[in-house]
Amino acid sequence: MKSYLISSTKKSSGKTIIATGLCSVLSNIDSLAVFKKGPDYIDPLWLSQASKAKCYNLDFFTMTNSEIRKLYKSASHGKNISIVEGNKGLFDGVSLNGIDSNASLAHLLKLDVILVLDCSGITRGIAPLLQGYKNFDSKIKYKGIILNNIASERHEGKIINAVNEFTKFKVIGSVHKNKKLSIIEKSLGLEPVFQNTNTRKIIKNISSIIKSSIDIKYFSNKSTGAKIKTIPKIVTKYKKYSGLKIGIALDQAFGFYYPDDLDKFKSYGVKIICFNTLKDKSLPKVDGLFIGGGFPERVADKLYKNSSMIKSISSFIDSGMPVYAECGGLMYLCESIKIKTKKFKMTGIIKGNIEMCDKPIGRGYVELMVNDKHPWMNKGDVVKCHEFHYSDIKIKSKASSYGFKVMRGYGINSKHDGILYKNLVASYSHLRDTAQSKWIENYLNFIYCIKNNETKTNI
Repeated sequence: MKSYLISSTKKSSGKTIIATGLCSVLSNIDSLAVFKKGPDYIDPLWLSQASKAKCYNLDFFTMTNSEIRKLYKSASHGKNISIVEGNKGLFDGVSLNGIDSNASLAHLLKLDVILVLDCSGITRGIAPLLQGYKNFDSKIKYKGIILNNIASERHEGKIINAVNEFTKFKVIGSVHKNKKLSIIEKSLGLEPVFQNTNTRKIIKNISSIIKSSIDIKYFSNKSTGAKIKTIPKIVTKYKKYSGLKIGIALDQAFGFYYPDDLDKFKSYGVKIICFNTLKDKSLPKVDGLFIGGGFPERVADKLYKNSSMIKSISSFIDSGMPVYAECGGLMYLCESIKIKTKKFKMTGIIKGNIEMCDKPIGRGYVELMVNDKHPWMNKGDVVKCHEFHYSDIKIKSKASSYGFKVMRGYGINSKHDGILYKNLVASYSHLRDTAQSKWIENYLNFIYCIKNNETKTNI
C-alpha cells in the first residue's frame, strides 16, 4: 500500500483543496483510505465526500500512538492507497519537542510526505526553505512537492528552476491561482458538506483542476498489481447491548460525528436510527439520543418552525429518557438562539439562551474532570476532548447542575461543562471514544439500565 501525508509549511496553504481533489481523482482509479490529523470535523467530511469513503481522525491528544496505528491499520485494510491530510505545518504541534506534530505522525505510520507550498510572493527563496525542512528532520521521506498559488508560467518556471538547481525535491504538481478555487477554499473550511447543497459540483470542479495540475501517476498504485483484500466485518462485542436503538440527529443542522465512534456503537450491536430535526415530525422509537455538533444557527428558523419535533424531543427528555448532546445539540436544547438582532426559539429544555459571537468563545483542546453528579461517567476520570464554538450561553439559574469541571478549555463558563437535566447531558465539548474516555460503553450501560430498570454500575 502507498501511504501519503499531505502537509505544508503553514496553515492556509491549500492542503484541503489539494487533498480533496486528490481523493476525488484517486477514488475513481484505485481503492482509497482517507484520514485527517487532529480533531477537526469539517475537513474530514469534504474528504469523505470526495473519496466516497469514511474519513477517520488521527489525533495525538485523544489517542495513544498504539490507538492511532490500530485505527490506521484497520481503516486501511484492503486499500491500495492511503491519504492523510495534515493540520497546520509539517512540524507544527502543541508540544515543543514535536511529539504531536504532523512529522511525528509521518514517522509513526511510515507515511511519504507530499509538501504543499504556498508560492505567493516567492521565487528563488523556495530553495532555502526546502533545504531547511530537509535538514530539520532528515529522516522524513519526501515523495515530492506541489506548488500552489502560482501566478504565471514565468513564476512557475523560476520556482521549478530554483528547486531543481538547489534541492533534491521533485515537483509533482503546480496549481495556478484561480479565483473560483480561492472562493471554494474559503468555503471548505467554514461549511460542512451537510449544509452545502452543491458539494458534488464543488468537488467536481476541484477534481478537474487538480487532475490537470498534478501528475497523478506518482500516487496511483495500479502498477503494483496489489490485490484488494476482504474488509473485515464489524464484530459485536457485547450481546448485552444488542438490540438497543440509538437515535442520531443527521441533517442540515447536525452532522459532526466521528465515524469510528459510530462504528463503535455498531460494534456493541446497537442499531443506529438517524432522524431529521428539520423535516421529521417526531422522534423514531429509540432507547436514547445522541444529538451531535453542527451549525443549528444557520437553519434556526427551520428548526423553530418544526414545532412537532421540538415537542417530541422535549417530551422524550422530560420523561427521563437518556440524551447526550454536544455543542450544536446543546444550542438546540436551549430556549433560544440569538443571531445579531434576531432571536429564534428552540426546544427550551435547558433554561438558558444562546448568543452568537464574532469570535470563538471556546476553541481547541479541552480537559474535563468528571464529578459525582454525572449520570453515566466515572467520578474523577479526566477526559481529553475538544471544543470549537462561536456561541456563548447565558444560563438563567445559578443553581444549574454540571457533570464536568473544566481543567483546560472553556466549556460552558470556563469552570463547568455538561449541563445536567434529568437524564440529559449537554456539553460544549466533543467527546471521542478512546482508551482515555470509554464514553460510549458508559452511555450504553446507562441506557441499558434505564430500559431494564436496573441500577447503574461503573464500567
